[in-house]
Amino acid sequence: MQRWRRIAAYGITAAAVGTAATSNAQEVPAMVEKQLPDLLMTYKSIHAAPELSHHEAATSALLASELRKVGYTVTERVGKYSDGSQAYGVVAILKNGAGPTLLVRTDLDALPVTEKTSLPYASSVRSKNPAGQDVGVMHACGHDIHITTMIGVARNMAALKSQWHGRLMLIGQPSEETIDGAKAMLADHLYERFGQPDLAIALHDANFAAGKVSVVSGPALASSTSIDVVMRGVGSHGAAPEAGKDPIVMASEFVVAAQTIVSRSIPPDQPAVVTVGDIHGGTKRNIIPDEVKLELTTRCYSEAVRQTIIEGVRRTAKGIAIAGGVPDDRTPIVTVLEGESTPATVNDPALAARLQKIFVAKLGAENVIERKPIMGSEDFGIFSLDHKIPAVIFWLGAYDSAKVAESERTGVALPSPHSPFFAPLPEPTLRTGVAAMTDAAVALLQ
Repeated sequence: MQRWRRIAAYGITAAAVGTAATSNAQEVPAMVEKQLPDLLMTYKSIHAAPELSHHEAATSALLASELRKVGYTVTERVGKYSDGSQAYGVVAILKNGAGPTLLVRTDLDALPVTEKTSLPYASSVRSKNPAGQDVGVMHACGHDIHITTMIGVARNMAALKSQWHGRLMLIGQPSEETIDGAKAMLADHLYERFGQPDLAIALHDANFAAGKVSVVSGPALASSTSIDVVMRGVGSHGAAPEAGKDPIVMASEFVVAAQTIVSRSIPPDQPAVVTVGDIHGGTKRNIIPDEVKLELTTRCYSEAVRQTIIEGVRRTAKGIAIAGGVPDDRTPIVTVLEGESTPATVNDPALAARLQKIFVAKLGAENVIERKPIMGSEDFGIFSLDHKIPAVIFWLGAYDSAKVAESERTGVALPSPHSPFFAPLPEPTLRTGVAAMTDAAVALLQ
């Protein structure tokens, strides 16, 4: 906890950001400006001290402390993983009379990435990944922006209680990067313990100009399905391939054939991806091994397409094994890792339209841009209980507008989330994120 002590000295209360709420349209921007120096310091401290998924102890404690300071009822260590271990989820409730319940989520975890931004507050943290390897740790996906934004929004909402009514449920979600944090919180009876929300919203930073936001209606992020394929053969000497059944050859055939699962099984108007990201097999150049393991990720927007892909993977692996003359007791093993999979994030169209209207009114139409759905994945949608709760995640621009313009002119892409060079421009990003989320929360809690 030592590394977080420098933050505590800069904590401010609801009174510090204003307690006299009015309908003045400039009030929220003024409140954000007053907080901004403190929020920037908090952001840089979080960025410099990232924690991997399942290990967000200090990060969750910081968020919990900041929310308690402004009057929220806070519960820590919410969430239970499939192995029975307890997660570092945070739930903070602010009650303000009768009305709807709004869930607002931030994620907490960082990535096993060695930072290369050269920022003065760059992370130098190293840790052990689940395989026991020494890795760098970096907030390469902007969760530090998300956490700091939530702190600012929490303070604003506590100060603006005369302008809204109902229940505000703030969620600090662990393990988004391993897409098992939302599942863990629901498995720990999140809604049974704290009440089921009527609406749920979140934001995620992106590599477009800071000061702008974007709301996608309908599918926003793809599902992610992790699949392991073990091509089994019969080992032999490299000089006598006829004496065995070579799983390396079969694995190679599978990698190529798997590309036709999308091109020949999925309608062209349905985006889908099948990627083989990892292959392991063999120990020595003159030994044909008896098995090869392939690790796949698949992405799509519909459950029907997802099931078609899974069946295509099974069929393709089996067909190659049959063609290779593999004995029946050595057929491929195909395993869908449901614990490492998440459904598509589909934004509720009606709620997306409401947010779009709010942002245009508050930020100006020129600062609300159009974005297409992406094939990246998120587990925020799990909080919607299969779309029973209207939910929307919106995009928050995080880059210097001059750099964005230069990228558009030259065609050279800016570093994206998960890059070791990903470097949001914190001041305008936080200013817009806190204001937009505050405006949305106030408008939805009526």
